[in-house]
Amino acid sequence: MIDTHAHLDACADPAEVLDRARAAGVSRVITIGTGIDSCKAALQLADAHDGVFAALGVDPHRAATGDAERIDELRALLAHPRVVAVGETGLDDFHRHATLEQQRRLFRAHLALARGLSMPVVIHSRAADVATAEELESFAGPVVLHCFSEPGLLPVALERGYYLSFAGNVTFPKAPELREAAAQVPADRILAETDSPYLAPQPLRGRPNEPANVVHTVEVLAEVRGESADELAARIDANASAVFRLPQVAP
Repeated sequence: MIDTHAHLDACADPAEVLDRARAAGVSRVITIGTGIDSCKAALQLADAHDGVFAALGVDPHRAATGDAERIDELRALLAHPRVVAVGETGLDDFHRHATLEQQRRLFRAHLALARGLSMPVVIHSRAADVATAEELESFAGPVVLHCFSEPGLLPVALERGYYLSFAGNVTFPKAPELREAAAQVPADRILAETDSPYLAPQPLRGRPNEPANVVHTVEVLAEVRGESADELAARIDANASAVFRLPQVAP
């Protein structure tokens, strides 16, 4: 099993978290860099632990900070052999840590990097479904919509063949629209994640999240799709291997 999106550098003890993940059957984790220092930390974790890979970016919450001007440094970090994607990047008109235009400029810089490096791009989109779809319209590479939370993006995502990654919020009682969306995703385009240490699934809500907990999200996804959890976990693992071009590791 795989957790396709975790912020290991934000977890209290990444080594212990990874030990518990392996005990739960989660053998691979993609850790996410959200700024230049975070990207460097993600690479250190990927180097130190088998089965850990990295996606690197400057997230939209930092579009008004100095990190947004350090794209050349990000480009250099993306050359590391454990890097499998650009991002997370995208647009967030909910928290508004930066203007949408600042975020768009940063987003476009990430898309240019992903295009030039032939890498998939991991997208954060919140309260910005129309603008996100506009920015991605000309991007021909693989797209992963991380922590899918915008049903308004579903028709575009299905039409364009994007990967949709579901996090712990799909298990929340007040999120039936996310479960309805999950039921419509083609078998070869669905992914699961934790977004650790955030968004713990319903049975553990209120606690710090960690990669081991992706099993709860997969169980809910399997239920709404009418599939077995084991079969869906295997399918998600195969989908992640395809989009991120991951090597298989021993369980």
